Amino acid sequence: MSPQNLSAPPVRASANHRQQLVDALRGFALLGILVVNIASFASSYYGVGVPDPMAQSVAERAALYVRSLLFETKFYLLFSFLFGYSFTLQMQSAERDGKPFVPRLLRRLVGLWVIGILHAVVLYHGDILTTYAVLGAVLLVLRRRGDVFLMRCAIGLVLTTSLVWAGVGYLLVLSGAPQDTRGAIAEAVSALAAYRGTPATVIARHLRELSQVWVVIGLVQAPTALAMFFAGFIAGRRGLLAHVEAHRALFKRLLLWGAIVGVPGAVFYAWPSVRLNDSVREIYSLSLGLLTAPFLTAAYGAGMLLLFQTPHGHALANLLAPAGRMALSNYLLQSLVCAWIFLAYGLRLMGTVGPLATFAFAFAIFGAQLALSRWWMGRFAYGPVEWLLRALTNLELPAMRRRERLPSPSRS
Repeated sequence: MSPQNLSAPPVRASANHRQQLVDALRGFALLGILVVNIASFASSYYGVGVPDPMAQSVAERAALYVRSLLFETKFYLLFSFLFGYSFTLQMQSAERDGKPFVPRLLRRLVGLWVIGILHAVVLYHGDILTTYAVLGAVLLVLRRRGDVFLMRCAIGLVLTTSLVWAGVGYLLVLSGAPQDTRGAIAEAVSALAAYRGTPATVIARHLRELSQVWVVIGLVQAPTALAMFFAGFIAGRRGLLAHVEAHRALFKRLLLWGAIVGVPGAVFYAWPSVRLNDSVREIYSLSLGLLTAPFLTAAYGAGMLLLFQTPHGHALANLLAPAGRMALSNYLLQSLVCAWIFLAYGLRLMGTVGPLATFAFAFAIFGAQLALSRWWMGRFAYGPVEWLLRALTNLELPAMRRRERLPSPSRS
């Protein structure tokens, strides 16, 4: 993002600055998503409920805790909020072009779904794009409903999801069923062999896990993501991120109350990550985490937007914005690089590094993406996958090269 002076008079520069704030926030969300996603590339024990053999030291367990505390269940919510916000921008773009919005968006969602399927099968079974495509259709159907209705739906989705998982925990207590530790370890060992085998075994394993991951997507990610779609759509209708300076008091309240509610919930959610010996405690922690994560996500978003208004924050926004402008390309590139590092497509490092190393890998990859994105967006109008999706959306090939701006005529 260009650190332009907020008092600069040109209207176009001001509008660009406001859009770049959204891009910078999206770039920030990309980092958090990478920190979480890389964990499942690095370890077949991630999410199976038994200790990772590579995370036995105090330092490694601390890294696990930090990842759970600060990153898990928060950043995909921020990305979902921005998806809903961008929905309103696409509506405005269709209106400016004088073209029907619904056919354009449906083509975009179909394209997103196809990209997501390929991503899930080849690179990463935890893909979120297919879910976004389906939920985007839900938002399309409900786009004419009022803000109060949509906010009630958002609150209801979060509450219901949290209560469902609390109910699952209670049922486990009643059943008294012991945790199947041996089965979980055997599954992790099997997955490790497949992921470090050949590209064919990687794809076969992805296909197998896709038949099981619907539980996580359907009962955890999808409803909470849809809730944030609604919240982002409401914010977009009201131009909330287009007038950050005018809403400083609101963002300060979001930062304060988001932290007050979200931090204790995150602490409770993260505790089982260092004590994987009680599946019931894990589920209760998930239930509370799902309930409070939107608050901490709101604090993250509000805090970053306030930071972007400061001199040092302008520089940070300038660094993050190019990555956010080509977020889809960067999301897929993250998976491609991680698949090459950890899976049978390349170095086969899965199961050989601990959580501390995954943090180092994540920040190194993201740092490289910041540099690459700045270089790319300085020369091209769209990221490569964004260009493809835009071509499908508009049924025409957009100009890839960035147009050079003509110098202003001299007034001397």
